[in-house]
Amino acid sequence: MDSSHLDPARLCFESDRTRRYIISSYWLVILLAIPLWWQTTSIDRLALPASRVQAERQREVLFPVTVNLEGKDGEDASHTARMVQSWLQLGEDAALENAINITVTAGNLSDAAYQVILDRGERNPVVDGRRLYFDMLPEMDMFGGVDTLSQDVSLGRLADTLTKLLVPYGTYAASNERAQRVMTYSPRYRLAFTLLNEDAASGNAALSWEVQDAIQRHIVPMLNKLSVLHNFTIESQVQYHAPLAFEPRSLEHEGQQAYGLTHEDLTVFVNSAEWTLSSSASNDPVIHFVLFIPSSKNSPLHILDYEGSVNPSNAFLLPQWGGIVLLNPSHQSTSTPNPLPKLSTTDLDPIFNTFAYQLIALLGVPGLPRSIEEMPPPESAPREPFTEWELDALLRKRALENVRGSKETLHSIIRLVDQIEGMPVGPDVRDDIEDALAALKEVHETSLSSPTAALKSSARALTLSSRAFFNPGMLALLYFPTEHKYAVYTPLFASIVAPLFGAIIREMMAWRRARRAAREEAQKSGDSAESSKDR
Repeated sequence: MDSSHLDPARLCFESDRTRRYIISSYWLVILLAIPLWWQTTSIDRLALPASRVQAERQREVLFPVTVNLEGKDGEDASHTARMVQSWLQLGEDAALENAINITVTAGNLSDAAYQVILDRGERNPVVDGRRLYFDMLPEMDMFGGVDTLSQDVSLGRLADTLTKLLVPYGTYAASNERAQRVMTYSPRYRLAFTLLNEDAASGNAALSWEVQDAIQRHIVPMLNKLSVLHNFTIESQVQYHAPLAFEPRSLEHEGQQAYGLTHEDLTVFVNSAEWTLSSSASNDPVIHFVLFIPSSKNSPLHILDYEGSVNPSNAFLLPQWGGIVLLNPSHQSTSTPNPLPKLSTTDLDPIFNTFAYQLIALLGVPGLPRSIEEMPPPESAPREPFTEWELDALLRKRALENVRGSKETLHSIIRLVDQIEGMPVGPDVRDDIEDALAALKEVHETSLSSPTAALKSSARALTLSSRAFFNPGMLALLYFPTEHKYAVYTPLFASIVAPLFGAIIREMMAWRRARRAAREEAQKSGDSAESSKDR
């Protein structure tokens, strides 16, 4: 063997001690990195005010409403007020369900929000502002005695009228259907008016419209009155090619060929794949109003009832989306011939009257009962789109919806965090929940005096609770549970730790073999020494 080649075991970096130092250094780095890894991967899970959320959930908001009765000629109405209050207590459950507490007084002009002027007669009730003019039936019979039946009928009618005006959402038979079509509350809406030509090249089209004047005349007065509830942004556009996704049904109407839309067709009328109805990008909910002009091959186009007959109405409503009006224009849609047909303000008046009605329905304005009339305005004054009674009822309804929605959202957050142990709860989520609870507290305080202020606080509570529920930090873990975390980390650390464990096992086995060999060597040396002494 060549003496110039050294034994590899005798090299300094191949010695057992050096090799063990190297392996130990790897494990030392891993052990020192564990606290840093734990800190960077730990979940921030702050405590939430679960008890306050539960207490707020059990608390109900209540709007106190005072109605003052007075006789037209200064007669004392105290007895009538007490009797009407007794009648109202019979329907107290419906009032409390709508979070309203009605108190009827007499001679209380300063504190009462509503006034009822009593008179004798048989005219229908009339509202003017927050006043109600109500005729009581004559209490004297033909013999000069008190007609108790007429008195009871009048008191029942007055109590029923007040209930219909103050609690309209709990008295309509179709209240559930109305609630399903009303837009979800939002502080801001975008109104998108679209003139939609199915095929302008067919010749049966309107290429422009005087939409600004029509909006100013029919929509803006309504938006001004609704400004206490919402802010509105208006946009309009004209499209020249908007094909239907289906073929209308062919039929004969008034001796000529026509086409009809069944109720099934109305549900799929909007061709979202090919129609671009929203022209600007925004997170605000959009309420669409579409004036649809069919092409010459599908004209005239009508809406069919359930029996297949032509419906006299040419408009329909899509719940929580908007309204659509069908227009079958004649070749002379304007007063003067125009090579580029244009819809004038006169042409648009009936259409935008329909749009205004649809907007009221979509925003949840209750409307007056048929038995109640509105005071005609003076000759020079424009007619109000709806009464103060309707506006106040809508304010209370929207505030109540926001409060209940906020409570359910906060309760859902608490329940979700309790169910998912590893869900992070950061300071932003906790602060939003705290602020939402504070806003709900403001609702209870302001509901006693101002439904408008209560609505604003309830809207803020709903926004904050929704923002906390949809916080990105909380949502991320819903799609990345603990099992997925193990699945990610296992391949990463297994490839590192497995060789290190193998090295430790080999070194321990080598160390044990070395110790065993050393003991055997020492034992042999001792036996040799004893043999030498014996000799």
